[in-house]
Amino acid sequence: MPNSELMAIGAFAQRSGLTSSALRFYADSGLLPPADVDPATGYRSYGVHQLERAVTLRRLREIAMPLAGVAAVLGAGAEEAARLLDEHVARIEGDAAVARQRAAAIKSALGGDAPGSLIAVLKGPVLAEAVEQVLTATATPTPTATATATATGPTHDPASAVLAGLHIEASDEAVALTATDRYRLSTRTLVPVRTGERTWAGTVDGADLRNAVADVRRSALVRVEAVPHGIWLRMSGREDRHCRVLPEEYPDHRSLLASLGEATTRATVAKGALLRALEEHPGDRPVLRLTDRGLRVQAPDDELSGILLPAAVTGEDLRIRFEMTTLYAAVSTAIGPDVMLDLRGPLQPVTIRSADRGDLTTLTMPVTFDH
Repeated sequence: MPNSELMAIGAFAQRSGLTSSALRFYADSGLLPPADVDPATGYRSYGVHQLERAVTLRRLREIAMPLAGVAAVLGAGAEEAARLLDEHVARIEGDAAVARQRAAAIKSALGGDAPGSLIAVLKGPVLAEAVEQVLTATATPTPTATATATATGPTHDPASAVLAGLHIEASDEAVALTATDRYRLSTRTLVPVRTGERTWAGTVDGADLRNAVADVRRSALVRVEAVPHGIWLRMSGREDRHCRVLPEEYPDHRSLLASLGEATTRATVAKGALLRALEEHPGDRPVLRLTDRGLRVQAPDDELSGILLPAAVTGEDLRIRFEMTTLYAAVSTAIGPDVMLDLRGPLQPVTIRSADRGDLTTLTMPVTFDH
């Protein structure tokens, strides 16, 4: 290689962002050997063509990729390298989640060995089902934004992880579970086997609860205890599970529920038939048309086609549009074979619940026709 294409180790270090000592380490590791080594002095030089590899190596190490992983990425094609990167990030995220959960458990243990305050004793299978149903309304946690409801669809505003949590309110009569992304809201009320020692309210990390659901479902009874920074799910014959309590204030969902007006249109329809009609709908924003003839699932620009479902409809005729993802999730988690829809006009929240059981209720926002 012509000397004009070689750079001294100091110059190469400056251009690549790697220190000279790091370059020597990566040379000894075989990841980035120098292009030339002076036999008399042992002085190392690098070629211009090695800069891209050096920069990529530095970036991989900046995301804590081990040397074996770096070597695999550098030796792979673009598609395989992307897959390896995704696997590495997934491992980091998993490790971080485990570390957060264990740190929260340690913080609770620092308060001493005294048991927590009893929130309630619940049937494990019932609690697991309720958690899975209600958590469908949580926001997908992101570092900077969560969904906010408007009549035109979800927008984004800066918010905390609280919208990815499940809000628990325990009284001397019931335990209410609530989740919302401000575009949907689901709430379910459970009757405990045993009530707690006092009223309690807190927002529990949704990911921690999801991770505990399998053990909860296999436990006949679950004792839920409140401790500093979290709750414990105590289960006979299984390892107790700690779930973090999020410090942020939860949205005022009770005011929202209390402010809902009377339904102007009510429809009762078979859950399975409605889900199949939504699955067969070709678009991502189906329209529901409700008349005394039944409930029709149709496209927004086609008044005549669509799937007409038998439904008991009372009140005003209505044409209303939804995002498929929000409507389908709300209907699919409803309890029982029939669902009841209480509608308050084309731009107001719609209440979706079982036609014969009221312990699970979901609110879903429609979208405007020009959305």
